[in-house]
Amino acid sequence: MERKNFLMAVAFVPAVFFAACKEPGKKQVAEEKKQTYTCPMHPQIVQDKPGTCPICGMDLVPFDKNNKGASLTLSESQIALANITTMVVGSGALSNFKQLNGRLVTDPEKSAVISSRVPGRIEVLYIKETGVKVNKGQPLYKIYSEQLASLQQEYLLAVAQTRQFPDDTRFQQIEKAARQKLVLYDQSDAEINHLVQSQKVNPYVTYPATVSGVVSELTASEGQYVAEGGAVMRLEGYNQLWVEADVYPAEASAIHIGQSVKVIIAGWENEPQTMTVQFVNPVLQSGSQLMQIRGSITNPGDRWQPGLQVNILLPVKSKGDVLSLPVNAVIRDGKGTHVWIGKARGKFEPRMVKTGMENFDAVEITDGLKAGDTVVITGTYLLYSEYILKKGADPMAGMPGM
Repeated sequence: MERKNFLMAVAFVPAVFFAACKEPGKKQVAEEKKQTYTCPMHPQIVQDKPGTCPICGMDLVPFDKNNKGASLTLSESQIALANITTMVVGSGALSNFKQLNGRLVTDPEKSAVISSRVPGRIEVLYIKETGVKVNKGQPLYKIYSEQLASLQQEYLLAVAQTRQFPDDTRFQQIEKAARQKLVLYDQSDAEINHLVQSQKVNPYVTYPATVSGVVSELTASEGQYVAEGGAVMRLEGYNQLWVEADVYPAEASAIHIGQSVKVIIAGWENEPQTMTVQFVNPVLQSGSQLMQIRGSITNPGDRWQPGLQVNILLPVKSKGDVLSLPVNAVIRDGKGTHVWIGKARGKFEPRMVKTGMENFDAVEITDGLKAGDTVVITGTYLLYSEYILKKGADPMAGMPGM
């Protein structure tokens, strides 16, 4: 009996031992299969159940904490939806710019003042408001002029004398001089011939626009008497505009006439214009310590208006044979600066880089890349977010600093 009890006890000990060894293994597998959650914006927040981020309040999302690979693999549809594009890095020149504040103004060479050629009273003003576009040859105003009537009468008398004494050269000269006076008052040959045929004086004369443009100012009104040469209105042409910018005297030394600069117009940042510096004012503006530079740009379709703010990018430094990337291809965070490298189709991985000179469009890469590398240039922040969602960690976490 005692022997039987001893054998049963010996058989029980291994069973208990193996059961005790088996329990930790089950527990480890259960822990590995347990789902974890993190915040897309704050990957340091990790917990084993759904909830909200205590920092920003966003809903936590599940992630696979056991996937420790540095690369990220996306499907074709994900790449298309994220608009991920790449470029092969190559060396080239890179320039840095200094930004100057400027504005668009009317080009005085495209302005025209419409003035009265005869003294008299404005009978009809065909354009009564500013901002109206007029074409060359379009009637602008009709004026009543007693002086014009007297000149017409004088010409009719000279024509009658010439016809009565056709051989008298003096009367011929008088007739020619009287006709020339009418021509100087913008009387056309057709109007002068009609005067001779009708033998009726017409003190009214209609003046057309001499150029095309937009009415920017009205200086006379109907019923108003204007002197010879008196301004009636001003026309502005906006198909070409001046660009003016203010600079400090110390900056002016880097600018010279004939230099090409970029002009960024507010609202049209994706359409930079090229301008040639035409004038550098050697005198400081009144009441300031600023000088002024000026150039002109074309204005197709009059889409820009005088008064718009612009930025002028003045090149101040340049390098040749450097590796550079578009600014949006580089991501900066608390861990450093990195880019995304395209490997096999659909596979991407982050890489730490060092940057150098930078302008509004591109940034120099001084370390971390070599010519021929394929780099993601659009969709980088979506890759950054996708990495955090899938792995629950910053792409640069654990990478050595450069």
